[in-house]
Amino acid sequence: MSDEMIPNARGSFMQRPLAVKAKKITAILLAAATLALIALSLVRIQRKTEVREQFPAHFVRVTEAGEEEYEDETVCPVEYETEDGTYACVVNYSFEEWEELPTGHEIDGFVYLLADGRAVAFGHEAGEAEIRAAVRDLNADEVRAMLSIALALGLMAVCFGLMGLWGHFFTDYEQIWFLSIMVLAGVISILVPEEDINGVKGVYIMAMYLLDTFLNILCELLIAKQSKWNFIVSVFVEITEIVICIVLAYRFATLATTLFFWLPIDIISFINWHKHPDRQEEELTKVRKLSGKTRALILAAIAVWTVVVGYFLSGLSIKTDLFGGNATMETLVAYLDACVSAVAVVNGVLIFLRYQEQWIAWMVDAVLEGVINILSGQYVLLVLKAGYITNSTYGYIKWRKYIQTHEKEEENLLSL
Repeated sequence: MSDEMIPNARGSFMQRPLAVKAKKITAILLAAATLALIALSLVRIQRKTEVREQFPAHFVRVTEAGEEEYEDETVCPVEYETEDGTYACVVNYSFEEWEELPTGHEIDGFVYLLADGRAVAFGHEAGEAEIRAAVRDLNADEVRAMLSIALALGLMAVCFGLMGLWGHFFTDYEQIWFLSIMVLAGVISILVPEEDINGVKGVYIMAMYLLDTFLNILCELLIAKQSKWNFIVSVFVEITEIVICIVLAYRFATLATTLFFWLPIDIISFINWHKHPDRQEEELTKVRKLSGKTRALILAAIAVWTVVVGYFLSGLSIKTDLFGGNATMETLVAYLDACVSAVAVVNGVLIFLRYQEQWIAWMVDAVLEGVINILSGQYVLLVLKAGYITNSTYGYIKWRKYIQTHEKEEENLLSL
């Protein structure tokens, strides 16, 4: 068994008792801070404020139909504000009602000044329950930053706890890499919070991004270690990414690939890797490399898939708030998404067959997805892509070294 797989391997800094204790204490402190911030946020969200004054107001439609871009939605929210821009309200219409609204539509409503100096407005005279709900929404917006910090600290607590309890299965480099990526993701999530998209609160979207980052990084680490358990973690990765695609209403090629390819291939690959353990180290799986002809055929298949699927996706009339109605951007992302899905399929097949070239496919996938993340404003996910590229380099070197060592061993056996 290699040194890196032996608990408390001699000379390992991150596996020394003091380092292990420090990771566990850090996890506990971060978890306590997370719970405290969540509790404080909930108290602030639920706090009540009395209405000090109520008066009628005249509101004018802020946006035009072309900017809202609803397509047969059940509910179509439209924003209005007073002529001086002091107060604003949102009115929900059915799709049929929304289609009939003229540009610059005007309505009469009411403004409610609160005892704490804030205000809520409606396009009608509101009842007590509506005002309370609107105040809770205001409170929630005010504690959004606090909830973002709680999310980041909670994730880091899980990461430090994981390495505190099971760090003996990982090398110093692997632990430092894992914790560095996750801490960086947490910091980015605080500095660059997500906006609401398609009616979903930004804090929920960020929670999905952080969960996706955590699961992907853990999965990557296990693949580099030639561990079959990466496929079990990968199942949860696929579920998370399916939810993200549905919530954001984008990347439908990736959604279909994840649903119909990645979930089944993860289960099949787990079984296949289980059947091919290394002769000396059963916790490792035997890996190999591709021929040059096979590589050329794979590149041709990716090019054809990208053109055909990208053309199909670019013709779909599905709208999302993610690109602000920019049709050129949506078309570009459709083709990039098609290419990503093709490379992902190749990566999945190569992982299933245990070829080292899967790392190259994964690096290409990471670069393409990074471009999509930049175009989509998903900056926290760029940390995940940086993790992919660094770990893919590490994994490729590790697998290549393993293959070269075992090729020499086989040559020596044949020469005897």
